[in-house]
Amino acid sequence: MQQPGQDKYKWLYLFIGLAVLLNFTGLFIPILAPDGTLYAVIAKTMVQRNDYVNIIVNNTDWLDKPHFPFWVAALSLKIFGITTWAYKLPGILFMLMGAWYTYKLAKELYTRQIALWAVLILLTSQHIILSNNDARAEPYLTGLIIASVYYFYIAYTRNKFWQLVLGSLFAACAIMTKGMFALVPIGGAIAGHLAITKQWKQLFKLRWLLAALLILVFIFPEIYCLYVQFDSHPEKLVFDTHNVSGIKFFFWDSQFGRFFNTGPIKGHGDPSFFIHTTLWAFLPWSLILFAAIWHFVKTGLKNVQKREWLCISGALLTFLLFSASKFQLPHYLNIVFPFFAIITAQYLVGLQSARTINTIRIIQIGLVVLMLLVVGTLHYFFKPQQFSWDIGLTLLVWLGLLVILPGNFGNADFRQTAFRTLIISFVVNLYLNLAFYPSLLKYQAGSEAAFWIKEHNTDQLPVARSFEFASFPMEFYLQQPIIELNEDGSGNLPATPFIFYGPKEIAESFTAKGFKVEKLAQFQRYHISRLKPKFLNAATRKQEVAQMEVIKVSK
Repeated sequence: MQQPGQDKYKWLYLFIGLAVLLNFTGLFIPILAPDGTLYAVIAKTMVQRNDYVNIIVNNTDWLDKPHFPFWVAALSLKIFGITTWAYKLPGILFMLMGAWYTYKLAKELYTRQIALWAVLILLTSQHIILSNNDARAEPYLTGLIIASVYYFYIAYTRNKFWQLVLGSLFAACAIMTKGMFALVPIGGAIAGHLAITKQWKQLFKLRWLLAALLILVFIFPEIYCLYVQFDSHPEKLVFDTHNVSGIKFFFWDSQFGRFFNTGPIKGHGDPSFFIHTTLWAFLPWSLILFAAIWHFVKTGLKNVQKREWLCISGALLTFLLFSASKFQLPHYLNIVFPFFAIITAQYLVGLQSARTINTIRIIQIGLVVLMLLVVGTLHYFFKPQQFSWDIGLTLLVWLGLLVILPGNFGNADFRQTAFRTLIISFVVNLYLNLAFYPSLLKYQAGSEAAFWIKEHNTDQLPVARSFEFASFPMEFYLQQPIIELNEDGSGNLPATPFIFYGPKEIAESFTAKGFKVEKLAQFQRYHISRLKPKFLNAATRKQEVAQMEVIKVSK
């Protein structure tokens, strides 16, 4: 392929820098409950207890996820303090590491131009940006998996020992982030490529046995922690059962148990789930991705030996395995987005047929218009409180770019469609991260109440709350112990005066119990991870929210 001139790159570096900044726009938005705040509380608890072996939730042993992302988040919290941005920062950095290794792998497989476009596609994919805001394990996992694949690929093509060690180290960290299924995209990519291209000798090289041994050595910290917390204490009650092995859960039940629906955590699978998930999660590139996969397979089968099958193998094997699983969640798919980005980029850059380019251009224009209509409709009905003139001006600038910049390229140039698709991602996600989510999080009453109490409880009165679902936002953001009461507000009350947070009707019940009650603040609560049309519509929202109060209780 002819090496493209510098003009091919003049916009790419600028937009990669802007895409990096785009992924930081959610850095200061409060952490979303329940899972994000649960993970944040685990990391906070590690720091406060100075205990990085035991995972504790609500003063109880917790066995669900491995330690690695909690260790990294805890290190950040220990250095920078217990804040939103300190918790989210490591995940975003790991995702950016994933973008770097996506570039390096794509450059090894194709060209620098394709590698740069792959980075842009990855960093502007909808669920990647959402996950950097949501702040769970997926940003870590995505970066670790693609890094491992890159180093294993270099170890195989150049017979490099230290690259094999690094590939094994990243693979081990991925396993210590999510479990043994992290090996599926890694092993699927390498083994799939070697098998399809019939490199049987390479497939059975001793280096892969060495890699397996190295991975086993590198995951020893996780095995040790699980042994100390669970296997050495058969008397502990976990999943309503005694004599639970944390090591067995790590190697089997955590992933394989969910896949076969035999573990303590069960689900209900739908074979088509990840197809329609990809349609929205990989926006605005998903339709091009489907065309790219079809074209890759159709043309690749005619010339198997001269194609790379690394990305398609890692992506599709994982995709098919997850589709067959009984436990499915949208964020599971993020780990193959680097492969998706490379497949999409090589297809876009390689387009030569004017008819195909024109067809894709028309489809993407329709998609851009549809996405603008969705955002406009959301804004009209939701009426975000956080929408200010500077946010409006920022969006107008990007809308101007959406109209003007693609015009610098001819209709037969793939870059016209690529930049139009790229810019709509900026428009949508700047709106979401600057206006929608900051307004939405006002209805996460636990965190809002914690902010208020932290600022106004200057006398450091004890704080009590009634038991509620997803109480982790208050636990993370309130920098003092919280006394947990029963759901109706009864239980071991602290000495008066104290501050109580809970539903309006429970707060009012303290008056009937003979206490003096002073209303301090009121908040509206909604489970914002489960959005419904009636809540999104400002006209009908009032009937969907629960009233939560902060009161001062005294004799």
